[in-house]
Amino acid sequence: MKQLSGSIVPSPYGPQFVTLSHGLHFTGGEPFLNFPLLSMAVDIASEYGIPSTFVETNCFWCTDDETTHEKLSLLYANGLKGIMISVNPFYLEYVPFERTERCARISNQIFGQNTMVYQWEYFQRFKRLGIRGKVPLEEYLELDDRADFFREVEFFMMGRAAYQLGEELTKIFPKYSIDSLSCQTCYPPFLRDWHNHVDNYGNYMPGFCGGISLGNCRELTSLLKNGIELDDFPVLGYIIQEDFKGLIIFAQQNGYRPDSDGYYSKCHLCIDIRKHLVQNGKFGELKPEQLYYHLL
Repeated sequence: MKQLSGSIVPSPYGPQFVTLSHGLHFTGGEPFLNFPLLSMAVDIASEYGIPSTFVETNCFWCTDDETTHEKLSLLYANGLKGIMISVNPFYLEYVPFERTERCARISNQIFGQNTMVYQWEYFQRFKRLGIRGKVPLEEYLELDDRADFFREVEFFMMGRAAYQLGEELTKIFPKYSIDSLSCQTCYPPFLRDWHNHVDNYGNYMPGFCGGISLGNCRELTSLLKNGIELDDFPVLGYIIQEDFKGLIIFAQQNGYRPDSDGYYSKCHLCIDIRKHLVQNGKFGELKPEQLYYHLL
């Protein structure tokens, strides 16, 4: 696997936050919810000599310096090369910012330049605003300039976010017609040789596209050798061939009715189409099916 490459970002702690170039990252959900399993996964990756292993975390578990240092030191001793600390207003609703700061500080001591804060822009904003504890999203929107909420950050309107955004955020996000979205290319690209994922069911997922499987991760050698027979997987066929209008027509032929209010993004349109198809048929590439029944 290849990790999403990134730029060097100045660190308030001395060394620099950087992304690692190639390797494997442990994510979730939240990997630290099952620390013994995470530790075992790091051990296995180390035994196989997999380079640039790192873990992503929202820092909920960083309740004190001793616990944080102990767990990170153990992972480092077992072969973990780095860490990515997730920071944004959505985590801030549930994770006190002090824990995020603690994780960043101690991670920097242990992993040095292989500590990355994502997203760095929000970390800086929270520091400037003097935020302590947890802050509900509605309250944060009163603190931050709404016009700047998504400035200098990555934000993908996909998955449950497209269905469960609070009323305040829907005032910030415009919606677009199905016609204006159907001609757009996927961003990030649907097929790529960097930053792909394997879910806990063994599905090899393209990029961030939860609910789509290119095949079983245990059969990657065969997949790479023989490719994918797109005639057997129509949804993959329409997306890979960049004939998204074809996917819309196919969905409509299977009873899909576009939302007259529009969609927040092409990802929103795509998952809405896939949700309908899963609920009305069988498609081997749309896995795990459970994902689609928990969107609302």
